[in-house]
Amino acid sequence: MIVWVNGSFGAGKTTLVAELHSRWPDALVYDPEQVGLLLGDIVDDPTGDFQDLRLWRRQLVSLALGLLEEYERPVLAPMTLVDPLYVSEVFGAFAAADVTVHHFFLKVPATVLERRVGARAAAPGSSGRNAAAHGWVVDRVARCVAAADTMPAGTVFLDGERPTTELADDVLKHVGVQV
Repeated sequence: MIVWVNGSFGAGKTTLVAELHSRWPDALVYDPEQVGLLLGDIVDDPTGDFQDLRLWRRQLVSLALGLLEEYERPVLAPMTLVDPLYVSEVFGAFAAADVTVHHFFLKVPATVLERRVGARAAAPGSSGRNAAAHGWVVDRVARCVAAADTMPAGTVFLDGERPTTELADDVLKHVGVQV
């Protein structure tokens, strides 16, 4: 099984997955962003968004399926994926492989997301790369918030302003994990 935690940048996906993993240590944490960063080291990305690379979408699915097959453990994936065509392509590939995907979307108001993203960019020790990424992320917040309305049937929407521990309780209950 794959537990995909989706939502805007700054919604709390990584934090929620860390909480889930602390309670469910048998699960593997797989961040598809790492595949995108690897591809960015190899090929030029003409749009500035590695999700536009068809190879990224294929490889993220391939690696997730490989993890499931090789290790026979559930996979926790924190990843913003909001383009309806890409959502359909990725989740369709998992369905074609007969893999259960529990898709959660953290809903957070744009004003809260902008504040959270701003706090990350201004954090002590933030690099110049973080500052450059900040503008890119802020430019996408509205699109990510609006994407909640385009998520596929079966998506479980969570209030991303609730405490992470409560969200983790909800996710684990939904997927049927007793901890």
